Amino acid sequence: MLLLALVVAAGTGQLQIPANEVIGSLLHKVGLDWGALPSHPQGEATLWQVRFPRLVMAALVGAALACAGAVMQGVFGNPLAEPGVVGVSSGAAVAAAAVIVFDLATFGAWTVALAAFIGGLVTTFAVYLLARDNGRTEVVTLVLTGVAINAMAGAALAFLMFLGDTSAREEIIFWQMGSLNGARNEQVAIVLPIALLGIVASILIARKLDLLALGDKAARHVGIDVEKLRILAIVVVAVLTAAAVSFAGIIAFVGLIIPHLMRMVVGPGHRALVPASALGGAVLLVFADLWARTAIAFADLPIGMVTSLIGGPVFFWLLRRARRTAGGWA
Repeated sequence: MLLLALVVAAGTGQLQIPANEVIGSLLHKVGLDWGALPSHPQGEATLWQVRFPRLVMAALVGAALACAGAVMQGVFGNPLAEPGVVGVSSGAAVAAAAVIVFDLATFGAWTVALAAFIGGLVTTFAVYLLARDNGRTEVVTLVLTGVAINAMAGAALAFLMFLGDTSAREEIIFWQMGSLNGARNEQVAIVLPIALLGIVASILIARKLDLLALGDKAARHVGIDVEKLRILAIVVVAVLTAAAVSFAGIIAFVGLIIPHLMRMVVGPGHRALVPASALGGAVLLVFADLWARTAIAFADLPIGMVTSLIGGPVFFWLLRRARRTAGGWA
């Protein structure tokens, strides 16, 4: 499905390119003289300079967010945990916006991604400490913690917009709405290793997350250092969130929707759920980005708006479902 989504999205836009020409261009790039090259004189440039970087970025961001959501839900033992809902994405975005406003470039092109990682890490630890009580995380506490952190992050972003110049304000607005417009190969080269590192780390700890689902005591009995695992998982979530927001901004609900859909397909076991969520998130964001750039002619809708339109109703449904299952809000 992901391969199909990438081929369809690459050929769709103001300049239509048939699927066989998209595949032919890819094959010629790797040295295989099979298939036809794009017949339009601007076809090759459109594919390799505009669409392919954007599509790869969409797949990486979607995979990172969905994988982070699956890990967070396993660590918190809560089906409503997700980087956007609990404020982790907002915290990462505030740190990145601060780098933009104050024009910091200590680590070159990696500066924004590194700031997003630190902001996401601090926010994730804050959520972890504030939402837990007597060794468990309550639904209402997690949601209210996310509301509070998102509110504070919104205020911080507004303050940074006040301090920044016109260019910085435009970039911060871009962060708040989320967009893949303008994604380039240089940005993909930065996001790719960070996202892959986070996804691989998530897969490696997936078995331990299955044991954690049995409860802290049971996990300790089989040799799991529960607190060490939680801290490691929090760092992994911060890495994945940094990869997602570093150039795409805040894109909500992907990490909430996809793990739930994948559980219906592969079951609750994290060894299958984590990689399945990564693939599902990539598919969702590729199609969401396709809709965002083709729904209105000569316009590019913010992809964060598209995912929120999908995720908002699903979030309400999950919230009511969690309440019925728990027999109340506690």
